[in-house]
Amino acid sequence: MDKQKALDKIAKEIENCEVCKVAKSGRAVPGEGNSDADVVFIGEAPGRQEAATGRPFIGRSGQLLRSLIKGIGLDDERDVYITSPVKYLPDRGTPTSQDIAHGRIHLMQQFAIIQPKIVVLLGRVAAEGVLQKKVFVSKEHGAVIDKKDGIKYFLTYHPAAALRFPNKFKPLLQEDFQKVKKILLK
Repeated sequence: MDKQKALDKIAKEIENCEVCKVAKSGRAVPGEGNSDADVVFIGEAPGRQEAATGRPFIGRSGQLLRSLIKGIGLDDERDVYITSPVKYLPDRGTPTSQDIAHGRIHLMQQFAIIQPKIVVLLGRVAAEGVLQKKVFVSKEHGAVIDKKDGIKYFLTYHPAAALRFPNKFKPLLQEDFQKVKKILLK
């Protein structure tokens, strides 16, 4: 089975997953992009626009993320894959630890198919969903985390932080993305 068909199969599983839908609304947002991408960007959970369309990162945070991706010389549709651990819009805002832990099952299936070289973790929820531990993004952003699985995990802020507090977080996010670019060039 080719990679895109395998990702489509997981997307169907997510759409039919009753556990994913608990205390959430909207359409499933399994992810999108290149099924053979070297770089995967992981967010938190869909927002309202994403839940309405089924596409990840298309709201204001997504526009910023996609401009940062283009700013390091990547195409947001051809070169990367974009997803999140939680695949539906949480009714209460931030996903719970249980939401994150369950969503990780689907996320790890996606990783197994895509086999990325670099995973960019956009914020605390993304880090918890992938690394299975709490991280302090303010202290650890810009760091590469090696987990002995051959993938480089890069921690940075979620674009929403840069929208809420642009003077503080936007320059840090831009710096971190330049570090991602350097990693890609190696």
